Order: sequence, then structure tokens, then C-alpha cells
Amino acid sequence: MRWWFKIKLWQRVLAALVLGVITGLVMSGTMGQEAATVWIETWLRPVGDLFINLIRMLIVPLIFTTLVAGVIAMGKPSKLGSLGLKTIAAYFVTTIFANIIGLTFGTLFRPGIGVDFEGVEPAPVSTEAPSITDRLLEIVPTNPVAALADGDVLAIIFFSLLLGVGIIAVGKAGKPVADLFNSASDVVLKITHYVMEVAPFGVFALVTYTAASQGLEALQAILTLIVAVYLGLIVHAIITYGFLIRVILNLQLVRFFRGMTDPIAVAYSTASSSATLPVTIAAASDNLGVKKSVAGSVLPLGATINMDGTALYLGILALFTAQAFGYDLTFMNYVMIAFTAAIVSIGAAGIPSASLFLLAIVLETFGVTPEHTAIIVGFILPVDRIMDMARTAVNVTGDAAVATAVAKWEGELDEERFRDPAVI
Repeated sequence: MRWWFKIKLWQRVLAALVLGVITGLVMSGTMGQEAATVWIETWLRPVGDLFINLIRMLIVPLIFTTLVAGVIAMGKPSKLGSLGLKTIAAYFVTTIFANIIGLTFGTLFRPGIGVDFEGVEPAPVSTEAPSITDRLLEIVPTNPVAALADGDVLAIIFFSLLLGVGIIAVGKAGKPVADLFNSASDVVLKITHYVMEVAPFGVFALVTYTAASQGLEALQAILTLIVAVYLGLIVHAIITYGFLIRVILNLQLVRFFRGMTDPIAVAYSTASSSATLPVTIAAASDNLGVKKSVAGSVLPLGATINMDGTALYLGILALFTAQAFGYDLTFMNYVMIAFTAAIVSIGAAGIPSASLFLLAIVLETFGVTPEHTAIIVGFILPVDRIMDMARTAVNVTGDAAVATAVAKWEGELDEERFRDPAVI
């Protein structure tokens, strides 16, 4: 098995992703979609589920330990303010660009023209969204232990930051606790590296199942929409993140994407930015040279509030709906779609297809009826997974791009490691 480990992990993961797509489509074509799906679900899917469970197991301990250790590594609580403002500002700017690109591609491709909704089973969704006050109050946990048990990321981030500041504030008395968290974060990261060795098998199983269960026939009905979403996401990743990495930071773009191959592949196969978080933190630290103080704080926050792919997707779906049902949109409608998509994407659950259920809130901005919304959701939902995989990959890439930027601005980026070709 030595030959297996001589192959770089990102190459194994990428090969597994490609082979998974080919295997799923071939099995679906030869055995029939239903038979292939049943066989894969019985024999292959459990491998993928095992991989997801392994990385989900690490989410809470990784966020908790790395964030506390990161705050301690800063040495000064005042640095948190600067880091936090730069992080939120960078995430907000990239989301704005995602909105613009989404609306542009929705306008250019016009994916809703001529769509046939015959036989579509409507899927009503709620338009109720928690108020800003409720969201802010939820950040402060009434019980930190319960927040850790429930995996409430924002509450965990808040408590971890507060704990880290407290450890710094007490000085020498807090050193044993600081040493504990530093050691714990190293241990959890090491476990993450072990889990990542399972990634090629997990990615292969998950992608094979998705390719077989979706099939080419199901995708043909909304092929234009899928193409518009994928191209929009690719353009956003290359142009927006490319400008940030190559022009603003003066770093090698190809090197950045190579360093992010593992989390991108995991995000694509799982369609969950939360589940990918341990892999993202490990890749940012090991491959991109982002130091613990930044990786442990910026990336968990990004996995919660930075949903560029979601914002772009919602913009395209809004235009898809307007085109399909003949709604006339004004310039102000476009502005409201972009604004609402950006707002509702913040804090969207990092789970498969979560963004689709935010669509109703965006469609309300130009008066789409609940009936039409239900038809759109029912039409998209069966094949949403294909698009969800791509937008999750972009979300994760955006998290890492902003983390790299903030790390360089704060003097916490190991550029030698970033540029070292031997690292990956």
C-alpha cells in the first residue's frame, strides 16, 4: 500500500471524484437508474455516510479548541476587533460580487424561458424568517455546554472567543488552560489528518450515488439553469477570488486552488459547508500557511455567514421564476433581489438544499404568489443536489480566500509555506 500513500492526497481525492461521476453514470445507464441507485445505496453509500460522520464528529471540538487557541495566540484581545471587522467586510464584499454575477448570468442565459411545469408536484415552503434581534440573541448561549452538544456554531464561536479573552486576561494563572487548548487543537487537527485519509473512498461513494440517482435524463429538463449556475459559480471563484488572491494579495492563484483541492472535493461530494469545516481548517493551515489564530476564527465564522454560492444561486433562481411565469422586473426589483439574497444567505444552514427554502423570501420582493413559489421549489428540489454541490464548493473556497486575505493583512500568513511546491 506504500504506492497509495506516495500519491498526494489532493490527487487521490480528485481522482475519486471523477471516477465517482463516471461510475455512477455508467451504472445508471447499464443497470437502470432505480436498480443502480438501490445497489449503490446498499453497498457504497454507507462508506460515504461513514466519512461524513467522521468529519462531523470533529466539527465542534475543532471549532472550540482551534478558536480558543487562536485567540490565545493573538496575545492581545484588541486584535480580535481588527480581525473581526476585516473578516466581515471581506465576506460582505465577496457576497455582493456573487449577487451581481448571479443576476448577470440569470439575465444572459434566461433559464426560465419555455420551461414546462407539467407534472410538477408543488412543494409549499414557509416565508417566515427569524428577526435580526432573534438571530443576534441566539449568538449568546444560555448554556455553553448545550451549545456544544447541539453544534450551534455561532454560539460556540461567541463562547470560544470569550473564553480565549478570559485566558489572556488572567495572565500567568491562565497558562495551564492555554497549554491545554493549544495541545487539544493540535490533537484534533492530527485526528483530522487521519480522517482525511478516508476522503477518497468517501468522496467516491457519495459522488457515485449522486450521479446514479440523478442521472442525465432528470437533468435535461433544467439543463440551462444548471449550466447558468455552474458557469456563474466558476466565474465568481476565478474572477472574485482570483482578484483577491492574485491582484490584492499578490499570491499565486493556481497554488491557492491546488491547496484547496481537498476541501473543494469534500464540499462538492457532501454539499455541506459545515461538514467540510474540519477539512477546510486543515487545508488552510497545512497548505496555505494560514496560522492558527486566523484559521480557527475566520473559517468557522465563514462556514456560518459566508454563503456566496447561495446568494448567487438565489439571484439566478429569482430571475428563473420571473422568466418562467412572466413577471416584469424593474431595476429596483433587481436591487431588492440582490439585497434580500445577500441578507437571507447569511447564517443559512450549512446543510444540503438549505438555500432552496430561502427562495420564498427572495421571491416575495417582486410579488411572486405562494402557488408559483411552491411550483418552483417542487420543480427544482429533485435535482437541487447537483447545483447544491457546486455552490457549497464555492462557499468553502470563499471562506479560505478570505481567511488567506485576513491572515496576510494581520501578518499571520506563512507565505513561504503558501509558495512551497513541496507542501502539496
